[in-house]
Amino acid sequence: MDIKETAWPLDGAGVSALLRSLPARPLLLGLGEARHLVEELGRARNEIFRHLAEHEGYRAFAVESDCLMGLLVDDHVTTGEGTLDDVMRRGFSHGFGALEANRELVRWMRSHNEEHDDKLRFFGFDGPLEYWAASPRQALTALYDLLEGPPARTVVTRETLEELLGPDERWSDEATAMDPSLSIGRSAEALRLRVIADDLVALLETQAPRLNPRDRWRAELYGRTAVGLLRYHHAMADDSPHRWGRLSALRDAMMAANLSAVAEHGPALVYASNLHLQRGESLMPFGGQTLRWWGAGAITAARLGDRYAFLASAFGTVGDDAPPPDTVEGALSALPWERCLLDARRLAETVTGSLPRRSRDFAYFPLDPARLGTIDGVVFLRRVTPTPV
Repeated sequence: MDIKETAWPLDGAGVSALLRSLPARPLLLGLGEARHLVEELGRARNEIFRHLAEHEGYRAFAVESDCLMGLLVDDHVTTGEGTLDDVMRRGFSHGFGALEANRELVRWMRSHNEEHDDKLRFFGFDGPLEYWAASPRQALTALYDLLEGPPARTVVTRETLEELLGPDERWSDEATAMDPSLSIGRSAEALRLRVIADDLVALLETQAPRLNPRDRWRAELYGRTAVGLLRYHHAMADDSPHRWGRLSALRDAMMAANLSAVAEHGPALVYASNLHLQRGESLMPFGGQTLRWWGAGAITAARLGDRYAFLASAFGTVGDDAPPPDTVEGALSALPWERCLLDARRLAETVTGSLPRRSRDFAYFPLDPARLGTIDGVVFLRRVTPTPV
C-alpha cells in the first residue's frame, strides 16, 4: 500500500473523511500533543474544532488545564462574563493562557456563541496541580457553599473546615514535588479532611434533586476535585520508589473522571499530551526510572469503547531537528502536504520496519511504530517551531 493512500490533507473534508473511517461516531475525540507549546498545532486544532462544531455537531472543547480555572473560560464563552485578557490570564494553568492559538480559540468560541442558541462549552479537565498540587480549599469550600444549610453543618462547620485547611502555602509548596517529607498530605488535618470530603460528596448525592443542573454539575466537579487533590497530597507524602508512578496515575484518574463529566456535553474534542490521551499504557523516563501508568485516554477508552477515539500528533522538523528517513516521521515528511491526517492503522501497514525517532528535543514524544495499531489517526505537521520549555 502506498503511504499516500492512508492520508488526507488537513482540511474540513479530511476531518470528515477520517471520522467516517472510524468504527463508531466518537463521543470524545482526543487530539494528542506530541509536544506542548506548539502554536502551529494549536492553530490546526482550532481549524479541526471549528469544522467539528460547524459541520459534525460537536458541542464542547476540553483542554489539559486546571478544571477549576476552566470555569472562568466557560463563563466567558457562554455568557460573555469577564474580559478576554482577564480570562486568558486567570482561566488557564501550565502557562497555556499565553499561547496565541488558545486566545484565538476562546475568541472564536465566544463569537460563535453570540450568534447561536446552542452554546459551545469549554472545559479544563486537568486537576489543579503541576508536579506539586494546590490546596483543596477552593474545591472544598465551593462544595460546602453549594450545600449550605443544616445538612452540611452536620458534617463540619465552616469554621472547622477553614481551621483544618490552614494556610494554602502549606499545601502548594513546590518543594514537596521532590521532597515527600515536606508534604502535609498525611497529617492529622489532611486525614480528617479526606473523611470530610467523602462525607460532603455523599451528602451531595442526597441533596442533588434540590440543586439546579448548573449548580449540581459544578458541585460534582468540586467534589471530584477535592477528593482527587487530597488523594494526590496523600501520595505526595510517600517516600517509596513507587511514588512518581502513583502520582502520575492519580493525576490521570482525575482527568478521566472529568472527561466522563465532559461527555455529558459532547460530542467533544479533547486536547492534551499524547501521553495522557493514548489508549495504551503510558511510559515516561523520569529520574533514572521508567514510569508506567494508565492514562486518562486508556481509562476513558475502557469506559466508552469505540465512542472514544484518539488522534496522535506528530511533527517532522522540530526547530532544527529533522527526522531520519527511516523513522515514521521521516516517511511522513516525504508526503506532498505540509499538514495532513492519516488513518493510523493503515499507516502501520506501510511503515513496517521503521525505527523509533530519537529527537534532540527532550520535550517531543515521537511516534512509536510498534504502537500505531492502537491509534485511530495521526495529525502530522511537516515543520514546527516550538516555544522553549
